[in-house]
Order: sequence, then structure tokens, then C-alpha cells
Amino acid sequence: MEDNVIRNNQVNLIGKIYSTFDFSHEVYGEGFYNFVVEISRLSDNSDKIPVMVSERLLDVTQDMRGQFVELQGQFRSYNRQIDGKNRLVLTVFAREIDILNEDEIKRNPNYIYLDGYICKPPMYRTTPFGREITDILLAVNRPYNKSDYIPSICWGRNARFAEKFTVGDRIKIWGRIQSREYQKKVSETDSISKIAYEVSISKIEKYEEESESEVEEN
Repeated sequence: MEDNVIRNNQVNLIGKIYSTFDFSHEVYGEGFYNFVVEISRLSDNSDKIPVMVSERLLDVTQDMRGQFVELQGQFRSYNRQIDGKNRLVLTVFAREIDILNEDEIKRNPNYIYLDGYICKPPMYRTTPFGREITDILLAVNRPYNKSDYIPSICWGRNARFAEKFTVGDRIKIWGRIQSREYQKKVSETDSISKIAYEVSISKIEKYEEESESEVEEN
């Protein structure tokens, strides 16, 4: 049962450790720590992805910034009290992690696969330049009757396809995890920089009663 649930949320990342390790919590004597992995895009930009790792997988007492790692795990969401309000916090939970040399990075460095359910009406919109976008919130089951709520975004033909989804539809998506910086207004004159995390979808399928519909970007 647990193995089946784990297969519906698969992440593989290859990148450079960007931060030090910060203690998160302890479970039955096992400590878990947060850090950030930087992953280069095909453009000059990069994504900075938060990761949670057990002290039993990595030497969290060392400053490992600049070292390259490959990790497998799941993209998870947690509710946290931040500034007195409940916030959805997203992080990659590492189940396996290995140190790499930079010349070993030959595979797709940022991959995610999710199988879950639409839990909020999709929001279709267009950018000022006419690009079509649909925002999706996907609920992905995990063991012990928990779920992860993953914001996802699709483009172009996929956006038009996803616009027709309804709450409760089961879909599968493939893509990458991306970080996006934005400005949040805190007063009439001031704003602060925030970072949002979401899945950028490259391929999407919807479960049907007898067959599956599939749309894939060229």
C-alpha cells in the first residue's frame, strides 16, 4: 500500500547545495534538516528548491555549500504558523541522496511526476503578451491518510486542456519544480520579495472511465 502511494509522487533533482543545514524537527530520535538546492535552467536563470533531509542520509554538521547532489524523494506540503497565519509550505522530502561530481550531471536535473486529484477549480488566464496559463491545485495522497497540496501551472495547449477540469478529476502530470520570485505589497508604499514554488507542467493526462486523454507539449 505505502509503495503504491509513494509511486504517485516522484521527484528527482540534481543540483548544487546552496545553503547551510537548518534544524527542522525530530521524530523518534531522528533529526530532519532543511537546506536549498540550486538547479540551473536551460536559460541563464536557476531554481532554488527547498529540501528536507534526515541526518542519517547526509552529514548535516558540515558546510557543504557548492557540492553537487542527486536526490530522490517526494514534493510535500505542510501547514505552518507564520506571522500568526496558516501557510502552505512546500519542500522536497529526500528519501535518497548522493554526492556527485559536476561532470556526472548528464540526466534531466529537475524531474517530477504526480498522480492526484483536482481540489480547486482551475484558473485560466492570459499574460499581457497573450500567453495562455492555467493554475491547478493538485491533491496527492500519501500514507496515513495524509495528502500533499501541490500548486501547478500549465501553458498553451495544456492550459486550454486543463481549463476544463473539475474538482475531483484524477490527473497525472510530468514536469519540473520551479521557484518564482514576486513582490508582495505590505503597505501603500512598501513591498517585500517572496518566493513561490510550483510545478511547471510539460505533459498532462486525465483519467477517463474507459480511456485516458493526453496532451503533450511539442
